[in-house]
Amino acid sequence: MRTSCMHLGNGQPEAQCAYVLIVTAVYWVSEAVPLGAAAMVPAFLFPLFGVLKASEVASEYFKDTTLLLIGVICLAASIEKWNLHKRIALRMVMLAGAKPGMLVLGFMCCTVFLSMWLSNTSTTAMVMPIAEAVLQQLINTSLESDVELTVITDTDSIEDAYTSSDSHKCEDENEKKQLELIYLKENAAKKNQLDQKMLTEPEGQNQINPIKEYSSKYKTKHDHMICKCLSLSITYAATIGGLMTITGTSTNLIFAEQFNNRYPESRSINFGTWFVFSFPIAIIMLVLTWIWMHWLFLGCNFKETCSLSKKRKTKREEMSERRIQEEYEKLGPFSYPEMVTGIFFVLMTLLWFTREPGFVPGWTSLFERKGYRTDATVSIFLGFLLFLIPAKKPSFPCYGKMNGDEESAKDTKNLNISKDPNPLAPLINWKDFQKHMPWEIVILVGGGYALAAGCKVSGLSDWIGRQMEPMSNLPAWAVTLIACLLVSVVTEFASNPATITVFLPILSTLSETLQINPLYTLIPATMCVSFAVMLPVGNPPNAIVFSYGHCQIQDMVKAGFGVNVIGVVAVMLAITTWGFPLFQLEHFPDWVSTSNTTRGL
Repeated sequence: MRTSCMHLGNGQPEAQCAYVLIVTAVYWVSEAVPLGAAAMVPAFLFPLFGVLKASEVASEYFKDTTLLLIGVICLAASIEKWNLHKRIALRMVMLAGAKPGMLVLGFMCCTVFLSMWLSNTSTTAMVMPIAEAVLQQLINTSLESDVELTVITDTDSIEDAYTSSDSHKCEDENEKKQLELIYLKENAAKKNQLDQKMLTEPEGQNQINPIKEYSSKYKTKHDHMICKCLSLSITYAATIGGLMTITGTSTNLIFAEQFNNRYPESRSINFGTWFVFSFPIAIIMLVLTWIWMHWLFLGCNFKETCSLSKKRKTKREEMSERRIQEEYEKLGPFSYPEMVTGIFFVLMTLLWFTREPGFVPGWTSLFERKGYRTDATVSIFLGFLLFLIPAKKPSFPCYGKMNGDEESAKDTKNLNISKDPNPLAPLINWKDFQKHMPWEIVILVGGGYALAAGCKVSGLSDWIGRQMEPMSNLPAWAVTLIACLLVSVVTEFASNPATITVFLPILSTLSETLQINPLYTLIPATMCVSFAVMLPVGNPPNAIVFSYGHCQIQDMVKAGFGVNVIGVVAVMLAITTWGFPLFQLEHFPDWVSTSNTTRGL
C-alpha cells in the first residue's frame, strides 16, 4: 500500500485524467455532494496525480467569463431591486390581453426577454407569482360569474311573477313577494358559499351536491388546462430566452470560455455573433412552442384566440385584465432608479453589440492595442458604476416647490425599497450583489475549465478522438445530430453545466479527428444541453413550476417531449443554413491547426 501511494503520480497521464473525470462526473450526476463542491475535485486530484501543477489548476477557476458574469449580476441585482423586471413583465402581459391563448403568449414573451439577461431560475421565480395571481383571478372570476348568473335568473323569475299578478292585490301580497325575492337572493348567496366550501374541502367529505366538481382546486377542466399551459409555458420560455445571449445561461458561458481557451486564434464567438445566430432559433421555438402548448392544453381554436374584437371578451377576461392593471398601478410612476437601471441595460447591450460586430469596425478599433478588451470589460465597468451612482435623484435649485415635493415623495419611496436610510445610498450595495451572485456556478464553471485543461495536457482528448475514428464515414450533419440527441437525453438526468462540461472536450476532439469545424458540433450541443424540459429535476425552473402543483410529471414529459423535438429541429435548421456563412463552417479552419501546434509546444 505504501509503495502504491509513493508511485501515485507515475501512471499513465491519460488514465489518471480519465479517473479524475469519471469521479467528478459521478459526483455531478449523482449529486451526492453539491455541484460546486464536486467541481473542487480536480483542484486536488490533478496536483496529486501530477497532471497539472496546483498553480495551473487554480488559474482555471477564475477566467474572463467570471468577470463577465459578475458585471451581469450587478445589473440583474439592480433590475430586481427596483422592480424594473416586474414593470416590464406586467406591461407586456397588458399588451397581450387576457384571452387564455394570448395571455400565455404574453407571459412567454416577457419571460423570454427577461431570461436573456437574468438567469433562467431567477426569471421563473419572478414571473411565476405574477402568473399565479392571474390564474387565481381567473378561477375566482369563474365562481363569481356563476353566482351572478344564478342571482339574475332568480330575480328575473320573480319580476315575471309581479307582471303577471293582478294589479288589485293587497299590499300584504306585494310585501310577501318582496320577502320571497330577498329569500331567493339569500339562497343564491348561501349556494355560493356552499360551492366555495365544497371546492376547498377534500374529496369524499362532500356528498351534499350530487353534481361533482371537476376537482377540489379547479372549477372546471378548462381552468385546470389553462393553469397547466401557462405554468409549463413559463419554464419553457425561460429556457428559450437563455439561448439568445452568451450570458443567458451558465452552459453558454462554459462553452464560450472553453472554446476560447482551446482555440485562442479564433474570433468567431462573441456576443454579437452568438445573438445573430440564436435569435432566429429563439423566435422559431417561441412560436412553435406556443402553438404546441395551445394545441395540447387549450385546443385548436386559434381564430378565437387571435381575435382582437372586444365584443368577444368574457367577464373572466375583463376581470383578469383589471387585476393585471391594478398590479401595474401599484408600481407607481417610473422612478429615477428604474430609469438609470434601464439606461445601463440598454448601454451594456449596445456596447456588447458594437465591440467587434464583424461587418464594420467596432469601438475597440479606437484603441491602439488590440485584443485587450472583451465583453467582460464592458460588463464589469458598468457593474462597478452601479455601486457609485446614488439611488436618490440629484436636486437642483431651479426646480419648483411642487416638483421638489413630488421628488421628495419618490425619494422616500425609493429609500423604503432600498431599506437604506442613507440618502446617498447607491443603486445597489454589496449585500444586493451577494444575494444574487451564484458562486456555486462560478466554481462549477471553474471545475469544468480545470477538467478541460487536464484532458488537453494529459492527452486524454487525443485518445478519445482516436477511438471515434470509425465515425469518419458519417456526414458532418449526422455527427452533429447524434451529438444533439445524445446531449438532450443525458441532460434530462444530469445538471446542464455538468453535462456540457463533460461533452465539450470530447466533441472538440471528435471534430478535429473527423476534420469538421468544431463550431459545427459544439454550438448545437451547447444549445441542446439546455433542453432539459421533461422532468422536474431537469433544471431549477422546472422544479419551481412543478412546486405550484398545477401539473403532474406526465404533463411535463408529454409537453417537454414536443419542446425537445422543436428545439433540436430548430437548432439543426440553424446550423445547416445561416450558421454556415456566419461561422464559415464549409471548411476546416486554420485556427484549429494553430491551436494544436501551440498545445504541442
